[in-house]
Amino acid sequence: MVGGTTESIRQANLATILQLLYRGGPSSRATLSKRTGRNRSTIASLVADLADLGLVVEREPDASGLVGRPSPVVELRSDVAAIAVNPEIDVLSIGLVGLDGTVKRVIRHEYDRSPTAAEAISITAAVIEGMQLELQGHLMAGIGVAVPGQVRTADGVVRNAPHLNWHEEAFSEPLSQATGLPVWAANDAGLGALAEYDFGAGRSRSHLIYLNGGASGIGGGLVANGRLLGGAAGYGGELGHVRVSDSPLTDSAGISGTLEALVTRAELLEVLGLDRADPDTLEAALLADRSPRVRVVVERQLGHLGTALAAAINLLNPQVVVLGGFLAALLAYDPERLHAAVTEAALPPSADGVQLAAAELGSNLLMIGAAQLAFAPLLEDPAAFVRPGTNES
Repeated sequence: MVGGTTESIRQANLATILQLLYRGGPSSRATLSKRTGRNRSTIASLVADLADLGLVVEREPDASGLVGRPSPVVELRSDVAAIAVNPEIDVLSIGLVGLDGTVKRVIRHEYDRSPTAAEAISITAAVIEGMQLELQGHLMAGIGVAVPGQVRTADGVVRNAPHLNWHEEAFSEPLSQATGLPVWAANDAGLGALAEYDFGAGRSRSHLIYLNGGASGIGGGLVANGRLLGGAAGYGGELGHVRVSDSPLTDSAGISGTLEALVTRAELLEVLGLDRADPDTLEAALLADRSPRVRVVVERQLGHLGTALAAAINLLNPQVVVLGGFLAALLAYDPERLHAAVTEAALPPSADGVQLAAAELGSNLLMIGAAQLAFAPLLEDPAAFVRPGTNES
């Protein structure tokens, strides 16, 4: 083969090995050989290349009870990392996430009013600067930003994040200039969908609908045949703006009768007598209060949620619908009511076998999802990864 062809095949093989380790965890060389169809000497060479790039390490397995010499175990290096950023209306979360999926640290910067895009960039840059000692010794892949709004993924411009009051705001480029790291930004719910698909309730499923309910409303992400359906410019999955009623109540985009307009965290907090609460606290409070006043609100919200999910199921025919944020709390409160609401409006063949599940990654969901955005170029082309402070890949 000519050199270019051989090199492209090798790059593809490196990416395959790295992605298997990323999504499946540590594996023996023998397992990698079996899963890729490559012989053991080829796998050994590929693993050696990834180790030279500083992306994986090998260790001897536990040999107890095994016959013969066991195959070395290959695992991702935990010091390859990314910064994850999630601006919300009441808190800016900034995390350090390892390539092995470990959320090493999360810093939450709370505020009384939503920051401007420029303020969020400034705060993020300042927090990262304050983490410099902690970041020493890490190989940084970059920064991933999960934005509660519509983001043009090509350049990281936030086209419309109504709860934050951000419109046509450049985010990726100025944050990159402020930190010296490459930055990618995308819709938070889409990133949550990918995180749950790879590591959570969507594992081993090819078709998934993800809906998240948070302070900024309801966002969605769609995975079909293992790929995120972002649409032509990255705006796909806005299931929160699906109309479910003729109610005059409007959502953040000014559209009346939508899921986001009628199923809100604010109403749940009010009926529970809470000013603010993280998803875990909200769910605990909801499950502890079975009063008629709370039940009326929850049952109404579940009915609207079921109508929206049925429409999405009829359209997309998923294997699993994953609910995050306060929507997971609604599911936990009365799963039978939600199942009934979906069944009433869904076509039986489309809904057959569809599972309704709570997101499994909890409060780490968007940290992992945002980090995936930063890791994506590395996972696609490991050989192009450049060590910080060098010009070599």
